[in-house]
Amino acid sequence: METVYIAGGCLWGVQHFFDTVPGVQMTEAGRANGTTSSLGGPYDGYAECVKVVYDEKSTSISELMAHLFEIIDPYSLNKQGVDVGKKYRTGLYSTDPRHLEEARAFINGREDRDKIMLEVLPLTNYVRSAEEHQHHLERHPEDCSYCHIPDAVLNRYRNQ
Repeated sequence: METVYIAGGCLWGVQHFFDTVPGVQMTEAGRANGTTSSLGGPYDGYAECVKVVYDEKSTSISELMAHLFEIIDPYSLNKQGVDVGKKYRTGLYSTDPRHLEEARAFINGREDRDKIMLEVLPLTNYVRSAEEHQHHLERHPEDCSYCHIPDAVLNRYRNQ
């Protein structure tokens, strides 16, 4: 199993979506690359993210990136849907340099690479979100209308 941390705006929808992606074994809502190890206190530079544990025999970083690009506006800086601010930036973070190289190769292989605002950086810090944020849309489907990801995309893989 491999682990990456994916930021795509509000983590509720990102987690809900990646829970359905083939090859993904587990997800966890959290915060990447802040400066503290706790949830309390003022904003510390983190990005809302989802820890994604996947089977490298079933999927790849390039495939995960392609899935991420289905649910984000890759040209938007610090904004996805109605959520605005640096904590809603898009990115892929990892402690494995191979993951970062593959993510950068995915972006560099696109014709629109110069417009893409997604950051690809080493993971420097991860904090698990509070329990109320774990699998939030599974427990509160009424909140899906708030999510920036269309229902058809959110549930694309759910029935496969």
